[in-house]
Formats: sequence, structure tokens, C-alpha cells
Amino acid sequence: MSSSNRPLSPHLQVYKFPLTVKTSILHRITGMLLAFGLVIFVYWLYALATDVAAADQLRSWLLSVPGQILVYLWLYTFFYHFCNGIRHLFWDVGKGFSNEQARRSAMVVLIVPLLLTIGTYVLAQ
Repeated sequence: MSSSNRPLSPHLQVYKFPLTVKTSILHRITGMLLAFGLVIFVYWLYALATDVAAADQLRSWLLSVPGQILVYLWLYTFFYHFCNGIRHLFWDVGKGFSNEQARRSAMVVLIVPLLLTIGTYVLAQ
């Protein structure tokens, strides 16, 4: 094989994703995590209907420290997916497409779910 002087295509270690791309990827990931959390929620509902001891066991684990961390991370994914969905609704009607507006709305979509999660934690205590 002969070597050429052509430049190499950028790869993931060189290319930096814009914030809007990162939020798009995160939106897809949170959708999958919400689906996984829904499976656990449906299992809990099924256990409530059929085996109260199993439902209580799951409830007690979810009230433990690792369970609470998981619940609040799942809650953040819900709030993030919800807020980013609202952002997409604005895009559907043609609003917020400029680079600056997209960057600003991406920051809002990252911060507001965090505030909503913290607010839920405070109200739940």
C-alpha cells in the first residue's frame, strides 16, 4: 500500500460535538432509560396486584440510598426528556432555529430539569 498525503477524516477524538448534538443524543438515551424505568414501574404494579410481599421488598429497596439515587436520576431523565420534548415542539412550529437560540435552549433544557428534580426532592422531604 502506498501512503498518500490526503488528510484523514476527523474521528471522535478530534471532532467536538456541538451542544445541540449532545442534547439530541441525551434525549435518545433518556428515552431508553425511561422505557427501562417503566418496566420496573409495571413490575411494581404487577407485584402490588399479585404479591404484596414482593412489592414491599421493591419499595423498601427503592427507599434505600442506592434506590433513592436511582429514583432521582430516573426523575431527572423524565424532566429532561419532557423539557427537551417541549423544545422540539417549538422547533416543529419553526421557532428557535438560529444557532444562538438553539444553544440557549439547550442550556435551559439541561438546567431546568435539574431544578425540577431538586424541587421535587425538597417537596418530597
